[in-house]
Parts: sequence; structure tokens; C-alpha cells
Amino acid sequence: MQTREVDAPAVQALLAAAVAAPSIHNPQPWRFGLHPDSRSIQVRIDRGRGLPITDPQPRAQYLSVGAAVFNIRVAAEHLGWKPTVRLRPSADDPDLLATVQLTATGTDGQPSLRDLYGAVERRRTSRMPFTGRPVPDSIVTGMISSARAEGAHLEVPGIMAARRLLRLTAAAEARNAGHPARTAEVRAWITAPGADAAYGIPLTALGPQDASGRIPVRDFTGALPAARLPALRFERHAQVALLWTSHDGREDWLRAGQALERVLLTATVHGVRTSMLHQAVEWPDLREAMAGSRQRCSPQLLIRFGYGPDGARTPRASANGESGDQGVIGRAE
Repeated sequence: MQTREVDAPAVQALLAAAVAAPSIHNPQPWRFGLHPDSRSIQVRIDRGRGLPITDPQPRAQYLSVGAAVFNIRVAAEHLGWKPTVRLRPSADDPDLLATVQLTATGTDGQPSLRDLYGAVERRRTSRMPFTGRPVPDSIVTGMISSARAEGAHLEVPGIMAARRLLRLTAAAEARNAGHPARTAEVRAWITAPGADAAYGIPLTALGPQDASGRIPVRDFTGALPAARLPALRFERHAQVALLWTSHDGREDWLRAGQALERVLLTATVHGVRTSMLHQAVEWPDLREAMAGSRQRCSPQLLIRFGYGPDGARTPRASANGESGDQGVIGRAE
């Protein structure tokens, strides 16, 4: 079977999908390299775009890179390839987190990812209030199955358990507010309106605080009241889902990142908005508390989902660039 050429338009499509992945505070902590002879893309962590106080391990960076890997897989299938992923393929190159080899389309019995391609560009974090209308069980089941297909778990708790997870998130948010170094690190990734920035979160993409105090929305601006939107009343009963893995190694984080993006894209296909509540997993004791009585449970992220306004677009580094630019593809030697 003839395999499609890895030409410039194909590379552009693959990388545009990759950089559309979510990352906490939008630092886009990845770099890409192309091996034309082997038709493989190298995905590296960019440690210069980390959050050393908020994410010292750096677990959240690995989740972000995993999400980018998943988007490459989606784009590859859309373009007619079968992507084969190897996680952390070289012990001598710890910054190389994954390779994605592009081979001829085959039948391996796995569901195709190409139906998710249209959602890659549409997926955005919505920090606005949702309507409170329940998401149908069929869609929730699809989200759960999406996580399972990537080797992770997605648990959608009932009202009381959801409130418990939100209380833990609120406790983490209160700790963050009282930690000047964390506050400064978060604020460093907020960009002013009109700023020509390829990274970070524009002020226009931030959401309001919940006037009722039920939803612990991250406060990015701290003691800058002039930059805040007026508080609004959020949904009374938030629908949340806990993404977790059975183990907590670096490959598990990469798998969790792929599961996260598959869940988010599945939700987007069905018109469901999502936002990520990361605060509690940033504190070891609160992260452990999120696991509750579950055995061998490593919480990775809390996802809030529902119906409501779309999220604002956040900037992305260009997928067109020369080797050495942050976040773009270069030729691997």
C-alpha cells in the first residue's frame, strides 16, 4: 500500500494539532523534531517552560506533552496514517518523551480517531458558568470509555462526592492565594490585552469568580481587583469527573495526558464544554485525599463539564518555524 509523503502541508497539519493541546497556564512545554527517513516525530519536554513551584515533579508538564502526543495521533489518522507511539524510548535521552511513527493505514481492530479531528481546533477551556443542564449518560459513558481506551480511569461522582472534591479544590485554591511565590508564578503567565504573546493566558480568556462560592475557579490575578470580571452565579450542582491512573510513574502521566485529551475532544464533539480544576493535585496531601478510599488511585486532574458558552481562544506558538524556536518542529539529526 502506498504511504502518503510526509510533506510540508502534512507536517503543518500534524504540528498545528499538536500545539492545540491544553497545558496548565498555557506554557506549551513541548518541542518537536522530525525524522523524515523513519517518518517519525519526536516529542520532547521543554523544561524551560515549566512551573517549578506549582509543578516541581513535573507531572503537569508530562500530562500536557501527552495531550500533544494524542493530538498528533488524531491528525495522523485524519491524514491517512497509522501512528505508532513509543513512550520514553531512550534511557539516554530523558527529555525525549515520545516518538510517533507514521506508517501505512492498517486494521488493528482499534476505533479510528479521525472523527475527533474537527474537535482539536474547537476544544477550548471554558471558565464561564454552565447552565446546569445534565449531560446525558450516553455522552458521559463515551467520555469514560475514552479515558479507559488510553489506560486511565475517569470517574464521575454523585452530588455529595462531587462536592467533596470541590471542597478539596477550594482548600487548595485558598492555599495558593496565601502563597506569594505560587501567586507570582501564576501571574507571570497572564498576558495583557493586545500583547503579542504566543504563550500564557490573555486576561480576556479568564473567567469570573463564582458569586455563590460553590465552584472554586482559579484566581489568576490575585490582588489585582481591577483586572477581575464581576462575579457571576455558577451552576448549583457542578458535574465533575476525576481522571486517575492506577500507577504514578512518568509513563503513567503521559498516558493520562493522552486520556485527558481524548476525553476533552469526545466532550467537544458532543457540544459539551470543559474546564480543568488542577489546584488540589498541586498539593500532595490534598491529592491523596482526592483518592478517597480507592485502592491504587493516583488522581491526575479534576474536569468540570457541562453546557454553556465556549471558552476564549488562547495563543499558540506557530507550527511554522525553524529548528530552535520554542514549540515548533525542527529536523532531528
